[in-house]
Amino acid sequence: MKILNLKETSKHDATAQSVKILRAEGLVIYPTETVYGAGVDATNPAAVKKLGEYKSRPFGKPFSIAVADWKMAEKYVVLNETAKKLYRQFLPGPLTIISKLKTLNSSNPSNHFLSPGVASEAGTLGIRISSYPLVAKIVRSLGRPITATSANEAYKKRPYQISDILFNISDRKKQLIDLIIDAGELPRNEPSTVIDTTLDDQTVLRQGDIQLKDKIHILSRTPENTQNLAKELWQKYEGFVGKRAIIFALEGQLGAGKTEFTKGLARAMGIKKEITSPTFNLVNHYSLLFTPYSLLHIDAWRLESSSELGSLDFSKTISDKSVIAVEWADRVTNVIRRYQEEAVIIWVKIKYGKSKNDRLISWGIF
Repeated sequence: MKILNLKETSKHDATAQSVKILRAEGLVIYPTETVYGAGVDATNPAAVKKLGEYKSRPFGKPFSIAVADWKMAEKYVVLNETAKKLYRQFLPGPLTIISKLKTLNSSNPSNHFLSPGVASEAGTLGIRISSYPLVAKIVRSLGRPITATSANEAYKKRPYQISDILFNISDRKKQLIDLIIDAGELPRNEPSTVIDTTLDDQTVLRQGDIQLKDKIHILSRTPENTQNLAKELWQKYEGFVGKRAIIFALEGQLGAGKTEFTKGLARAMGIKKEITSPTFNLVNHYSLLFTPYSLLHIDAWRLESSSELGSLDFSKTISDKSVIAVEWADRVTNVIRRYQEEAVIIWVKIKYGKSKNDRLISWGIF
């Protein structure tokens, strides 16, 4: 593993060394306008396989790609009018736009060279055009797209500095990294907003700093999507850990995904124990080794009155500055709101979408 410090290395040299390694099937950690990314040549199967090992990502779970410009994007995807409007308005910038892959034919062989495992099995692909100048230089010099995925392992700390990466991966994974471009600590920006333009309406799959509407609605198509959203929200608010209690007040119909959300929250917190619904116990308590805080998982459905919440260690967990996930929070709203001065309260609403598996998830601090 080689580390280039941008304070000591010119951008020209950093670009040249990155391109050399990418052409040799190497893996490069690079800075962006959001977080540090992990890049390989997206057209090289061996390099993509290496990235999959680094990210512990099963084959078939897609990667987004970073391209140099609109022209390069159109080599791989079909840009409908919705996508073109977003490109004009927001790119380059912290936005990932999902479009349909171009159909392979003799006059358009570009897709043939995109490595298996990059695009989704449904025939869609996420495109990034970064506003970070070094990324654009690398992609232009390489002449091919690179992968645009965050450099952290799943459910680990967001990589705003190199130590966030190296302190949270195994020695084996460190050996998979060929080059690190160290730009110091990056601004604490959100990961890119992800927009799916392949449906009838543009659909937000992940919310970043770019917000298209006043109210945030995220589409979840699978339990894993719901868990991933919980991870994103945890990473957004975990800076309050040890300073204030954090309450995730979950609202939604039976089977909407409140427990799935809590599973993702627990994974992001580092809890290894299996998360089960507290429907019968009313409350499940999960401790974390070597940390002063814990997770309290409460089901308020069977409480005869909101005042019973006080008998479930609720107040103590608040004073301990721990984390609480409350299912059916709308039944105990008055009690939760009493702790507005002591806790960060994130209200999460999960609704059924148009199809059987779709969920629309919104959140806010009120």
